[in-house]
Amino acid sequence: MMRSRQSKLMCSKTDSHCGCDETPTSMSSLLTPAQPTTPALHNQRTDSSTMYGFINTCLKSLVIEKFGDETWEKLKTQAGVQDTFMTYMVYDDVITLRLIQEACKMLDLPEDAVLRLFGEYFFTFCKMSGYDRMLRTLGGNLSEFIENLDALHSYLALSYQEMNAPSFRVEKRADGAMLLHYYSDRRGLCHIVPGIIGSVARDFFNSEVTMEILTQREEKEHTGKKEHVIFLVLQKAERPKRITRKTTNLKSGDSHKDNEALDTAFQKAKGNYFTLSCCPEKKSHWDIVRSVVKFGKGNLSLAFVPVYPRRLWVEEKTFCNAFPFHIVFDEELRIKQAGVNIQKFVPGLRRPGSRVDKYFSVIHPKVTFTIFTIRKFINSQFVLKVHREMLPDSWRNQPMLKLRGQMIWMESLRCMMYLCSPKLRSLEELEERKMHISDMAQHDTTRDLILLNQQRLAEMELSNQLERKKEELRILSKNLEAEKKKTETLLYAMLPKHVANLLKEGKKVEAGEFNSCTILFSDIVTFTNICSACEPIQIVHMLNSMYSKFDRLTSVHDVYKVETIGDAYMVVGGVPVPTTNHAKRVANFALGMRTAAREVMNPITGEPIQIRVGIHTGPVLAGVVGEKMPRYCLFGDTVNTASRMESHGLPNKIHLSPTAFRALHNQGFEIVERGEIEVKGKGKMTTYILRRNLYATENEIMGRTEKQHVRHMDEMEADALGNLASKTIAVMKYADSQQLLTSSSLAYEAEASLCNGESTKDDVEQQLSDQTRTQHFRVGNAHSSLCVLL
Repeated sequence: MMRSRQSKLMCSKTDSHCGCDETPTSMSSLLTPAQPTTPALHNQRTDSSTMYGFINTCLKSLVIEKFGDETWEKLKTQAGVQDTFMTYMVYDDVITLRLIQEACKMLDLPEDAVLRLFGEYFFTFCKMSGYDRMLRTLGGNLSEFIENLDALHSYLALSYQEMNAPSFRVEKRADGAMLLHYYSDRRGLCHIVPGIIGSVARDFFNSEVTMEILTQREEKEHTGKKEHVIFLVLQKAERPKRITRKTTNLKSGDSHKDNEALDTAFQKAKGNYFTLSCCPEKKSHWDIVRSVVKFGKGNLSLAFVPVYPRRLWVEEKTFCNAFPFHIVFDEELRIKQAGVNIQKFVPGLRRPGSRVDKYFSVIHPKVTFTIFTIRKFINSQFVLKVHREMLPDSWRNQPMLKLRGQMIWMESLRCMMYLCSPKLRSLEELEERKMHISDMAQHDTTRDLILLNQQRLAEMELSNQLERKKEELRILSKNLEAEKKKTETLLYAMLPKHVANLLKEGKKVEAGEFNSCTILFSDIVTFTNICSACEPIQIVHMLNSMYSKFDRLTSVHDVYKVETIGDAYMVVGGVPVPTTNHAKRVANFALGMRTAAREVMNPITGEPIQIRVGIHTGPVLAGVVGEKMPRYCLFGDTVNTASRMESHGLPNKIHLSPTAFRALHNQGFEIVERGEIEVKGKGKMTTYILRRNLYATENEIMGRTEKQHVRHMDEMEADALGNLASKTIAVMKYADSQQLLTSSSLAYEAEASLCNGESTKDDVEQQLSDQTRTQHFRVGNAHSSLCVLL
């Protein structure tokens, strides 16, 4: 009768009471999908739950590793969450729910697939985070591993109070199949379990696991609703790989070593034989052989059989002193005995026959306080909490005592023994409960655990502070990089990039000679009259509007803006990066200027303004002038002649010098001869008027076409240059476009090779010098030293 009753209590019934959650830490993530992290997207509970940043960090790492940084940036933006999560900081579950929901939408995957993928990666992430050895020691097989997860969470809860982990229970069916009961107060996370358990089985136990959900329902307990999911777990061990023996030459040294090893093993077995044969107990020949074989192979542990005494040689008083925190109660929950110190802190336990549930409630696992439910979770660690109203009035203001320990069923007595210790995290909690280290038995490791955990909590706090500082530095570094980029953008707008980089390094920039380049000057017709009749702010708005359009055109045709003085605008082609089509680029830029000027209105007349443009081709010297406000200036007669072409030009006309005409001849432009004119300082010159490009459309010249290569200006660059917003620029293609691209990016590549140790400083300087084809000043080079600023 007793046996049938026991079997009835222990039989597997799927209508078990739910049992679960105690607070695990971010690490509790360990193996249990437990962490609050993955949400069921639909019908999710709205209770306020939290989790440590370890989970969100794991999810971020998964997205980056599997799908790339861009996917994570897009995911966090759509979910509206921050980029970095502190490991020891607690976050609301809603953050993770949003991340999972958006991940399902972005990746176009069902919820269960995303959760399973997270479960598989979560195990790997925990191992990478340093929990590999801790996980491996939980059990010798998959069943033992799962049964000890709750104990691991209970330990981790000492350091991570806000942890909220699920509970697991393994049940063996009569046919040998394994049932896994999963309990959690977070609904919809059960699909993480197969991902985690499958990874554990493959990595730790060299087996494959298939898991099928048999039942999934909610159960009500005194702690609230719990999700109870039962998995059917089928485990299939992988066949060990066959090791093929290599044939060895009998005459080789390997054969000699094998013989020596064989002799050594034989002598060891022989020694074991004589040792065992001296045993006073008489054994048969085959028993002795069997013992020798087992001893030689180290399998004595498999044959171990414990020996129990006929009676218990411990006095009742000695037992209660040796285990000061224990309770024995019967099937009716009536207390039979209790340890001396638990009586000290719960005085009511001194009265035999009191019900244990009158003084304590079960905190973990969250089940009802009955023998049936306790036996169902007999492999779990139990946490009991004292009822405040059962303590003396003077004690009710202090924190309540919690006990953590093991339930042991004593079949012959039909009683349950709760062998426990106070659940304390730190010395502070010890003092709050008016307890001392001496209240715990000498053999109780809780004494050492409190002291060790005190140190660990201090280390965690320090680590948390360092992590916060690291995040603050990361944000400051990011902001600094943004400001640095703005500064560099403004600097590169004033000086050529490689020249600016040399100046930043404190190096001197040597002047160089360019054998051929094309210079353009422009100004506004009757600008003096406009200034005299308008308010200064009107002039500023007019010039800003015009120069912004011209600046955009410099990007379209890759020409360098040298300077603006008043209404004068100067650009150069072929400097500072030499190009073969510099004249063609400047000519197209001039045509674009003329079109853009029609969009700028004269503040007096309301009509489009008129500009004069002059172009000349020839050699120049270029260099940096000044230290306080350095400028990249051009020197030489070419500058003077280009200026004369502009000043002797006609309204809305593009005036070409003879050398500019020769450079543009047969290049697809319509050019007419203006005739011979008197040029100040030059005498008589035959000049020309550029009318139009015969092959390029106005949209192409203005950079509006969608067929050309599109370059997106960075918003920061646009703001730095004074543009209202970033715009798309269609860069016009030229025969030397690739050459120009390579040349303009050379300085950056050279600096990168220098930082990587691939080149020396001398190599980089030589590379830059060769690419720009410039030489240092030589005596007699400068026929005219007219600076562009004059």
